[in-house]
Amino acid sequence: MLIGQAMTTAMGILPHINLKDAQKLTLSLDIPFWPQLPHFRFREDMYAQFAEHFPGMIVDEAQKRITFSHQRFASEIDEYLEKSVSPEYFALDEESSAAFHGFLEEDLSAYPMIHGQTVGPISFGLKICDEERKPMIYNDFVREILYDFLQRKIMWQYNQLKQVHPNPFVWLDEPGLEMIFNSLSAYTYEMASAEYRSFFSKIPGPKGVHLCGNPDWAFLLNANLDILSVDAFSWGHILVRYIDEVKEFLHGGGIISWGIVPTLTGELNSETAETLRNRLLTLWKFLNQHGLDDDLIYERSWLAPSRCCLINADGTASIEHSFTLLREISESLKTY
Repeated sequence: MLIGQAMTTAMGILPHINLKDAQKLTLSLDIPFWPQLPHFRFREDMYAQFAEHFPGMIVDEAQKRITFSHQRFASEIDEYLEKSVSPEYFALDEESSAAFHGFLEEDLSAYPMIHGQTVGPISFGLKICDEERKPMIYNDFVREILYDFLQRKIMWQYNQLKQVHPNPFVWLDEPGLEMIFNSLSAYTYEMASAEYRSFFSKIPGPKGVHLCGNPDWAFLLNANLDILSVDAFSWGHILVRYIDEVKEFLHGGGIISWGIVPTLTGELNSETAETLRNRLLTLWKFLNQHGLDDDLIYERSWLAPSRCCLINADGTASIEHSFTLLREISESLKTY
């Protein structure tokens, strides 16, 4: 069973352009990770980063745009299926993951766990559109290939992490999960639920999802996850009201990674470690009032920044401050 105890971690995307500074920051947390650096180059964008070798994909670095072509998909699918028998076909290209190989060279033995990340299949499929500007997830065969493709990408990444640490995991970044449940989506709850469960059954290690939006939390809490990473600063008050699902998730050994520290400069400047700790404890008190005791919540909780943020005018300063507050809150909770 995974250990919680207010350990610190974060999602993968950072605003840095200096690789050493970015990696130093991730190594300051209890559960470090290799950072994705889209400001360093476009191919570090999480969609571009995992697009390599997907049939029909067109990555335009000059225009910073990714599109999908059905015609190109049809012409490339046979070659893809032939080459997909090799795990190395799904390796992360050094040109699109500058920090990954450096992370593997670090001495990570003192950390209880390490993690990697990939874009989730729902977000990928909704974000990338075809010639008619339709999300490619709506094509049944393309979606089947997409789920299989990302499963193989995760498998390769996990195996690389496993070579340097006994306890790795690779979680999904899934901002698109907020969109599939609106009335405009043709990808239904039932379809997504069945395919997501099947997808998770095929990937190694602890299963985790991060998102910074406000989806149908029951979908994720019932998806056989081990780790749910939430923007608790913005949406924690809604998550805790799914009390039956949260109870079952925590009693079943699940970890909630509470993204309690904001990363947007304007929000961050209005907070301190104490105010954010109190904000988190207010959420936990609500769970107390509905039958979950402090010991269980603490044992099943990680702490994280609320979300990635690439738009602050101060570059990396706000993000680095949020990581500092995060560590302070974690330390204070050890005596809670």
